[in-house]
Amino acid sequence: MNKIYFDHAATTPVDSEVVKTVNKYMKDYYGNPSSIYQTGQIANNKLMEARKTIADFINAKDHSEIIFTSGGTESDNLAIKGTALALKEKGNHIITSKIEHHAVLHTCKYLEKHHDFEVTYLDVDQDGFVKIEDLKNSITDDTILVSIMAANNEIGTIQPIKEIGNLLKDKDILFHTDAVQAFGQLKIDVQKLNINLLSASAHKIYGPKGVGMLYLKKGTKLIPQNNGGAQERNRRGGTENIPGIMGFKKAVELIQKNRKDFIKHNKKLRDKLIDGLIDGIEKSIKEVTLNGPRDEQRLSNNVNFSFKYIEGESILLNLDMLGIAASSGSACTSGSLEPSHVLLAIGHTKATAHGSLRLSVGKDNTEEDIDYLLDKLPGIIQRIRDMSPLYNKKSN
Repeated sequence: MNKIYFDHAATTPVDSEVVKTVNKYMKDYYGNPSSIYQTGQIANNKLMEARKTIADFINAKDHSEIIFTSGGTESDNLAIKGTALALKEKGNHIITSKIEHHAVLHTCKYLEKHHDFEVTYLDVDQDGFVKIEDLKNSITDDTILVSIMAANNEIGTIQPIKEIGNLLKDKDILFHTDAVQAFGQLKIDVQKLNINLLSASAHKIYGPKGVGMLYLKKGTKLIPQNNGGAQERNRRGGTENIPGIMGFKKAVELIQKNRKDFIKHNKKLRDKLIDGLIDGIEKSIKEVTLNGPRDEQRLSNNVNFSFKYIEGESILLNLDMLGIAASSGSACTSGSLEPSHVLLAIGHTKATAHGSLRLSVGKDNTEEDIDYLLDKLPGIIQRIRDMSPLYNKKSN
């Protein structure tokens, strides 16, 4: 078990209060919410409570606009496939960006291959921002959906969601945002931001895995992707996971209560990491690059660096032996030998992209954790570089 956990972007440890809630609902509220007898209706009432809490959290007009799913990936699939197929007679063009999570990118590729959709993948700048002008110029008469993430899971870039929503609101084009990383970190008001669909997942905010949600603005057409049941108002078949959903509700309540302190704590640790890596490591070990912006347009918990001439996996293994858990990118692609598509999109070469390290802090991390990492990391980088043929060739 790692003593220091710096991979909260992959998943967060479940809060003890959430664990209590999940256990309670597994034991005492076992009824099927679709059943008409009392035990089932009690469970259904709790389901409605959770739906209202989460709807209020993002300022949805009605709790019926919340669809519970198994997590962010299903929510992204349901949002994109469900609306695209429902609106295909109107148009077949989708716009997204090159740095989206693979749950979005692979879904778009699926629609291109199997349903003859056309997809525009927008470039981003060196900090990972989508340019509003590029989006505007990509819109055609056949555009039916724009899917741009609220914040990037690898480099922490917070996208101009408000500007995108304003651009699309009078164009009769749906706006979906993958808010899995941003949910709980950013204050999201789906009405003010003109968002039609929003994806989120409980396990990114100290809730249980296996449960998420899709916000679907009332009146938005959607073809269900799970067939076999009338649950979630015929939009997502399958018996609802009441313990998981109530754990999600509790996690939202805790984030809402403690959000300001949570963000302040994360930012303090994030900035200490960035300052230490830039001012500390850069003095002794050159060619270190911060990926993503350094200002307020970065998620409060995200730090991502690239180190030339080494492999990120080597850094992770060395850190792991010292009791530190970190990541080289998205958890969903950690088993892949391919370099990060996000780092390639912001201009890195494949070699440099392979040498990335993502550190994502959380509420249980301390300044002592940061000091320990900053003390150990320079030596790790130097040892790995000393064994690198690329580094030795460059040095000679």
